[in-house]
Amino acid sequence: MSGTHAHHHDHAADVSATRGHHSHGPNGHSHAPASFGRAFAIGVTLNLGFVVVEAVYGFLADSMALLADAGHNLSDVAGLLIAWGAATLATRRPGGRYTYGLKSSSILAAFLNALLLLVAIGAIAVEAITRLANPTPVQTGTVMVVAAIGIAVNTATALLFMRGRHDDINIRGAFLHMAADAVVSAGVVVAGWLIAVTGKTWIDPVTSLAIVVVIAIGTWGLLRDSVNMTLHAAPPGTDLPGIETYLRARAGVTGIHDLHVWPMSTTETALTVHLVVPSGYPGDAFTHRAAHDLRERFAIDHTTIQIETDTGLTCRLAPACASRPSAG
Repeated sequence: MSGTHAHHHDHAADVSATRGHHSHGPNGHSHAPASFGRAFAIGVTLNLGFVVVEAVYGFLADSMALLADAGHNLSDVAGLLIAWGAATLATRRPGGRYTYGLKSSSILAAFLNALLLLVAIGAIAVEAITRLANPTPVQTGTVMVVAAIGIAVNTATALLFMRGRHDDINIRGAFLHMAADAVVSAGVVVAGWLIAVTGKTWIDPVTSLAIVVVIAIGTWGLLRDSVNMTLHAAPPGTDLPGIETYLRARAGVTGIHDLHVWPMSTTETALTVHLVVPSGYPGDAFTHRAAHDLRERFAIDHTTIQIETDTGLTCRLAPACASRPSAG
């Protein structure tokens, strides 16, 4: 966000709406990352338990595939812990140099989870290609049973995060981790059955490569959105032209500039703008009404409006921003 200049004739009105739990705007998102604390606790416990079971059976069955998958599932636990930590940090009150608090840690967590998913599918792809080059016998019975347990554990965990996956990309990261593993486990069961029926061991690595493609498609969206958020791009679905049209239509407004819309976190959006009102400062009711409308119509949570009344003095930020709104 750019620095705010203030002439003696300007009035800066900062109307911020920070609410603990509500839904609004076109995205209808809910600001309740902490409400997923129980889901994270259950998910971490279930997945840690599954890692132990998988590792034990991997040793007993002398199955490198199961041991490798146990290591992969540890990355899911790490992913859940990252998302959980960020959701918790996002509830911390602002203090010291962190004047917004630590809300944006949820953006960083979503980005890290996307990278973790890419590393995980990379490992699966390498293992699959290695098996294609050197086919090995698959202990289908043990592998299918453990994979079936994996389907149950990962599906149950994914369902815990299903309701928040569209509203918060940090929660979507956790959901994708679990959903991806459920798909992997399902693929293992199907592949195991086909191998048991046909005796063709190449089915296992080919199935793995197909799953990698499916997960990569989902991961790309998470990576793209999280990177855009770190670059302060306006959140997906933000109606920038609509916001500019609304502001220009306010009574007494003859021009706007230095319009910025960016994500403070994976669930909260901020806006700053300079409005030119030659007729004089329109009063607090004007800015409060604008903040209310921006919140309800465009899902803007924190609105800062600077009113400029002297058209004889040119805002130094106006020339670069007057032609079009900035998304960052």
